[in-house]
Amino acid sequence: MLISTESIFAQGMALPPSSVSRSQPPSTQPQGGQGGFMPRAADTPPSLQAVPNQNTGVGGPGGQLSSGGQLPRGAGQEHRVYDLRSYTGYLTSHDRPHQAVVDWIVRETGTDVWHTEPFGFMSADRDELTVYHTNEMHQVIAGIVDRFVAGDKDPQVMNLKVMTVGNPNWRSRAHALMQHVNVQSPGIQAWLLTKENAALVMNLLRQRTDVRQVQAVDLIMYNGQTEKLASTRGRNYVINVKPSPAGWPPYEPETGEIQEGYQLELSPLLSVDGRTLDCVINANIDQVDKFVPVELDLPLPNQQVHRTKIEVPQLVSWRLHERFRWPSDMVLLLSCGVVASPDRTQSAVPFLDFGAITGTTAGRADALMFVEFRGKASQNLTQVPVAPQISSRVSAPNRGRY
Repeated sequence: MLISTESIFAQGMALPPSSVSRSQPPSTQPQGGQGGFMPRAADTPPSLQAVPNQNTGVGGPGGQLSSGGQLPRGAGQEHRVYDLRSYTGYLTSHDRPHQAVVDWIVRETGTDVWHTEPFGFMSADRDELTVYHTNEMHQVIAGIVDRFVAGDKDPQVMNLKVMTVGNPNWRSRAHALMQHVNVQSPGIQAWLLTKENAALVMNLLRQRTDVRQVQAVDLIMYNGQTEKLASTRGRNYVINVKPSPAGWPPYEPETGEIQEGYQLELSPLLSVDGRTLDCVINANIDQVDKFVPVELDLPLPNQQVHRTKIEVPQLVSWRLHERFRWPSDMVLLLSCGVVASPDRTQSAVPFLDFGAITGTTAGRADALMFVEFRGKASQNLTQVPVAPQISSRVSAPNRGRY
């Protein structure tokens, strides 16, 4: 799935609506024999550490224990093993780097082909990918695996800029410099720009007084792996009122916290020749528009009433989870429309409503995202800032991955 040099296009692809939790046991094979590397014990990620064999027993409630047999071959299924060591051997500091190969295969094939007829399965560890499916499916999988094992293994640089514009009329001057492309997500717009035109659009934006640059960072990434970027802050509010155990005051507030800000995930995958870039972008922005007060009248022992209030958060959010493909020598520009601003600015004089003068709504902005591939990290002389990392949420493994 490569782009010819004569055609220039980008395409937003709707991701499969469901994902499947897929967890795999840690590898028990020590590294260093065939791959030619042996990480130190202190730097060894969990998937490289040997674990003792555990006897989990046989059988189980609700399932019939099988003694084995032949795998179904009604659709001409074939069993093939793909060697991943030429890719995973470079990622000694990454835990489970082979998971990226599985992720991109599922993004390409969807999840249904692995859970419906014809029968097939897929499993991976650091050394190899094992697949049992039809010949047509193997052709698709081989194309994805080649982009990992035969593609560029050096770390790459992805430049990401997040900006907000108070008024969307910036399009009137920049329209002729951008090539519009289709996007599956509702409300999202995307354009392709040459690097020269991207610099012109960036200069036009910086001349405006309603533009704010939220983030500008060079992400050092390995082909196919996922990097996360986040900037959030907590907002406290009174979620409930409960009786005080001390007896006085008779009631005490119970507070809650909402995290507002933005969270971004990028997963780029280069073609073997490096001319085409596939990238899955997952962006979430949450902002507290305001807290709506609710008055409560609570009874007291002396037949009087204790008046207090709780707060109900009014949230403004937007989501983007889509896969894009474009030539690696061009820049992808995304706009999510006038939505919740990923970077709230507080006025020093709250009663001055400048939004009424400028025609914009407080806390709203046209959120723009520039995504640019800059090639190998060794060939970029710019100093790469450290990207802030997002904290992990407690959730089921791989939920929402695809």
